[in-house]
Amino acid sequence: MYTYMKRPLIAGNWKMNTSPAEGIALYKTFLEGKKKGGFRQELEWLVLPPFTHLAGLQNLGDIQVGAQNCSHQSKGAFTGEVSVDMLRDLGCRYVLVGHSERRQYFKEEEEELTGKVALLLESNCIPIFCIGETWEEREKGSTETVLERQIQEVFGHFKAISSEVVFAYEPVWAIGTGKTASVEQAQAAHAFIRQVWTRFVGENKAQSTRILYGGSMKPDNAEGLLSQKDIDGGLIGGAALDAEAFLNIARQFPK
Repeated sequence: MYTYMKRPLIAGNWKMNTSPAEGIALYKTFLEGKKKGGFRQELEWLVLPPFTHLAGLQNLGDIQVGAQNCSHQSKGAFTGEVSVDMLRDLGCRYVLVGHSERRQYFKEEEEELTGKVALLLESNCIPIFCIGETWEEREKGSTETVLERQIQEVFGHFKAISSEVVFAYEPVWAIGTGKTASVEQAQAAHAFIRQVWTRFVGENKAQSTRILYGGSMKPDNAEGLLSQKDIDGGLIGGAALDAEAFLNIARQFPK
């Protein structure tokens, strides 16, 4: 069972990019850079490639490989879907759930997200649960309302949560736009998420839950973001496709 020891995490979301061969080459470049050192010793490394890459990347090195999505069904006649058990058998310990692109483009909502989280927790996998507000919602002063609702509408279905959950705060307005939340904005959102999560798991577990920042983190803004009390790592998008940028972000974690 998870012991709630907090460890910083850097996760690279490759989205729908790279061929399987390109993915292997990128992964190996990460490994070579990692071997050179200069990183926080206990830093946990993770990449989230397309499904087609998962089998080929497993066992190539000590950077974990997770999945960008999973089905909310355990098995059956669901053409094109990939189950939690399939991912677990491939060695995937982490799976993204509720990324803003899944919510926006594929209309994933409460029932589907809850089903995914339930299956992951039952299988001893770790959901990286993504939440965040649009620019319009932030302009209206609704950021906290949105974050609380997104947590409540899924985790409110569970009587008790004894397994690990990782959150990723991804302000929708900062994804792929070049904009980034200020250090103050990001820290405030992370602190609020932890405050809400306390109601579900208690103070000690909430303090040990990792909350990643996922809104256009880059080498030139990573140091300020990662130095904040409630920011425990990064969910990296575009910069995760550039080996040197990804490694440079990892170097910004406080030693």
